[in-house]
Amino acid sequence: MASFIQAFIDPKKNFLARIHMRTISTRLRRYGLRYDDLYDQYYHLDIKEAMNRLPREVVDARNQRLKRAMDLSMKHEYLSKDLQAVQTPFRGYLQEMLALVQREAKEREALGALPLYQRTLP
Repeated sequence: MASFIQAFIDPKKNFLARIHMRTISTRLRRYGLRYDDLYDQYYHLDIKEAMNRLPREVVDARNQRLKRAMDLSMKHEYLSKDLQAVQTPFRGYLQEMLALVQREAKEREALGALPLYQRTLP
């Protein structure tokens, strides 16, 4: 069953997945975003921890992309076509660190240790 699901969502094997990926790519290019920019650090604490572990330059570049996208959205504009052409929406920077943080959390849970962080009300 898992192999069927993997084949179903693989853009190389499924025509609909290819169309979906192309659509997402086009929408992200319009604003100069990357797919990993869409992760919200306030939604899940693992994402926040992964963001804290990334180099400062990567986080600053992410913040600049988000600010530019919000500015373009408020102005009801898109990036120019030449800038859209050089965007790389699926070049990830967060996935490896997020996977590492999640593996560490599972390891701590397996060993019976307390979690590194707990959600608190603001």
